[in-house]
Amino acid sequence: MTAPSAANRPHEPYEPGGPYDLITVGRIGVDLYPLQTGVGLADVETFGKFLGGSPSNVAVAAARLGRRTAVITRTGNDPFGRYLRRELREFGVDDRWATPVEGLPTPVTFCEIFPPDHFPLYFYRRPKAPDLAIRTEELDLDAIRRARIFWVTGTGLCEEPSRSATLAALAHRDKSGTATVFDLDWRPMFWAGGPEQARPYYARALAHATVAVGNLDECEVATGEREPEAAARALLAAGVELAVVKMGPKGVLAMDHAGARVEVPPVPVEVVNGLGAGDAFGGALCHGLLAGRPPEHLMRYANAAGALVAGRLACSPAMPYPHEVEAVLEGGAA
Repeated sequence: MTAPSAANRPHEPYEPGGPYDLITVGRIGVDLYPLQTGVGLADVETFGKFLGGSPSNVAVAAARLGRRTAVITRTGNDPFGRYLRRELREFGVDDRWATPVEGLPTPVTFCEIFPPDHFPLYFYRRPKAPDLAIRTEELDLDAIRRARIFWVTGTGLCEEPSRSATLAALAHRDKSGTATVFDLDWRPMFWAGGPEQARPYYARALAHATVAVGNLDECEVATGEREPEAAARALLAAGVELAVVKMGPKGVLAMDHAGARVEVPPVPVEVVNGLGAGDAFGGALCHGLLAGRPPEHLMRYANAAGALVAGRLACSPAMPYPHEVEAVLEGGAA
């Protein structure tokens, strides 16, 4: 089935100060990626510096596809924080809610690159990441309520005060007319108590979400189910309207509350760095949701965007433009 073209379709006009297409909330940091692949950090000599953090990258990905986006996050009051806020602006993401926190350093993340499927991450987020210091009273709940899509992650639930702020923002959403996406985003190093600690908070977030997105490990944390179809059904039973289960080399499965079931194979790609693919997938998923596309088109479009980024080194600068995604959908190489 050939997906309808989105590259030349006009978007709705933005009114100054009107609702955002997408607001994300949560992690931001500086990604330091080795410029040598297949080499451990002990032997790497040079690094590239990039904006990172999944919710921030998702906002960048959607902005690249023509959407009006913003991210709610916190940085340190330091040069890296200034760098991240500048990068958000240059990528077309509104940084009004990306504010500095005194006394906490901006997080730095290193990775190792061993294509095609081994990309260890090393997070430096102590004594506390500023993006986990988001407080409920600081939120613009009206903007969150009015956003066409609101995106939260599991990491935002791992510590207070971010946990309470994330849940308060979710509770402020109206499920009847807008999409609220919960990216399951399981990072075990952030949860001292393991999946048993996380699962109750995941359940509370799922009750407010309309879309859930996660890989098999993340779905198991959220629902206790690892088999893809059982995991999707458990996510739907938890309250969402669309469950998206990433199955790695087997592609992606999507099921909705109306009974639709779509399984889409992965797009072939020579993987350079797989770390940004999920964020590109997320931004493209939001783009398709905003356009009202059916599940099969959503998955094919998001898969194509993810494949493009998997074939590139960086995350945020690698996010694709509409014409690049369309070229892959029309049979081109990722």
